[in-house]
Amino acid sequence: MASKVIVIGSINGRFADVFPKLSALQSKNSFSFAIILGDLFAAPDSGDDEAITNLLDGTTRIPLHTYFSIGQHPLPQRIIDKIEKDAGEVCENLYFLGKRTTLTTSEGIKIIALGGRLDRGNVVGLSKDKYLPFYTNDDARALRGANSADLLLTYEWPESIQRGSGVTLPDSPNPPQRPEIASLCSVLKPRYHFSTSPGAFYEREPFFHELTGEDQTTRRITRFLSLADFGNDKKAKWLYAFSINPADPPPSAIPVGATASPLGAPTTRRDGKRSHSESDQPFSRFSRTGHGSHQHKRARPPPAPSECFFCLSSPTVQTHLITSIATDAYLTTARGPLSTASAFPSLGFPAHTLIIPLTHSPTLASIEETEARENTLAEMHRYRRALQNMLRSKSANGEQPLGAVAWEVSRRDGVHTHWQSLPVSAQMAQNGLVEAAFRVEAENRKYPKFEDRQSGKEGEDFFRVWIWSGPEPDESTEKCLLLPLTSSFRFDLQFGRHVMAKLLGLEDRKDWRDCVQEQQEEVKDADRFKEAFKAFDFSLEED
Repeated sequence: MASKVIVIGSINGRFADVFPKLSALQSKNSFSFAIILGDLFAAPDSGDDEAITNLLDGTTRIPLHTYFSIGQHPLPQRIIDKIEKDAGEVCENLYFLGKRTTLTTSEGIKIIALGGRLDRGNVVGLSKDKYLPFYTNDDARALRGANSADLLLTYEWPESIQRGSGVTLPDSPNPPQRPEIASLCSVLKPRYHFSTSPGAFYEREPFFHELTGEDQTTRRITRFLSLADFGNDKKAKWLYAFSINPADPPPSAIPVGATASPLGAPTTRRDGKRSHSESDQPFSRFSRTGHGSHQHKRARPPPAPSECFFCLSSPTVQTHLITSIATDAYLTTARGPLSTASAFPSLGFPAHTLIIPLTHSPTLASIEETEARENTLAEMHRYRRALQNMLRSKSANGEQPLGAVAWEVSRRDGVHTHWQSLPVSAQMAQNGLVEAAFRVEAENRKYPKFEDRQSGKEGEDFFRVWIWSGPEPDESTEKCLLLPLTSSFRFDLQFGRHVMAKLLGLEDRKDWRDCVQEQQEEVKDADRFKEAFKAFDFSLEED
């Protein structure tokens, strides 16, 4: 079923003028929801305290569910306080999307938002402040893991969007255009891409994306529109209404007047392959409670958790722990690490890490698009090898050469699959003590026996562990064990950590919740790790 949506340009604090107009339109059209692009609030020095007060106390009425992100101005502190207190809700019917957000509405409409301007002074890492009007390269890269979108919302334009177009921006300077936004649009292939241009309205001809992945017959079509600010001097169009049905397939024929994509192919991967294209299902943060969901109706129950701690677009992700972001996966230090900084003297930091795919999927096998699945698996292994190289280098001259153990729980009813990795004495690995520890613990718990194989069978749930004894980071010095998981027994999801805790004499640390550090300590450990890993971090290589 098609939903009506209305999109509005920056209103810069003029609530008393805009929302009554929106009320009148809503009474005639019954929109499902509204989106405000750019700046909902005026500049910090505008003195609009009374307008904010009227918004917060309900004097200003919002007629329907309305979402907003960030433009060029920071959010007022009173608004930030309310967002923090009420999970994104500013007042009745007004919700903060977030600066870097993936959201699927109750109508099934998938929205990706990247607010603010490119922060050229912070080119590496995710932006730390959720409310300042700046994003980083990694913020844009993180959203590529969403794989697809119905609506893409950005404050800045994609680079080269006017290439091949016969439509000119009427008597107005071009807004900033960024390759990061172009690459994001090329990967997501949204049905609509909305942006802002303060003094002009711009609607480009539709453009089609090149065929990628397994589907070599259907071309995705994107319509790019940029809305003027409300109240602009030239009376340029500041709102746009349309209908959308997310269940509709891409058009079977290219629309009349459409052009080829001006954005080029998705960014080339560091290994020379093209980044993966869209997959309609694996990634989403479905209908978050609070600002990310419609409470007025729900068309279907969400097929994924309302919050995911491993999705980079989630407001709950612990960005200060993230140490590296590549094309299809990222690396983070563990919260509540099993090991401590003193456990491995040659390192000086815990080195308990997680390798996490960007795509939200319960297992690697359930990533639907073949190229995306293969690329993700390859990149996660590449991170494992890089970690092994770091351990080999840092412990080469010490009294305790290091190996590594990595483990994975792959279950179809899981949330967001990931691998954990931990250093271990290379001698323990070489002498078979690590392998024996896993086999004996499984026997003690009356689990099935471990099998000597590399991968699960089709549709099979399993626990997998890799034991690397060094010194070479390849299969010749590695043992892989796999434990099939069936409904005949209850598997402990912390099994891998519990085995390693016993092996390393750290049983008092087997529960991660007992090991959570102060954030200042987490930051220190992450920074030490990043410094040690820098020479082995392939994500820092030039695209």
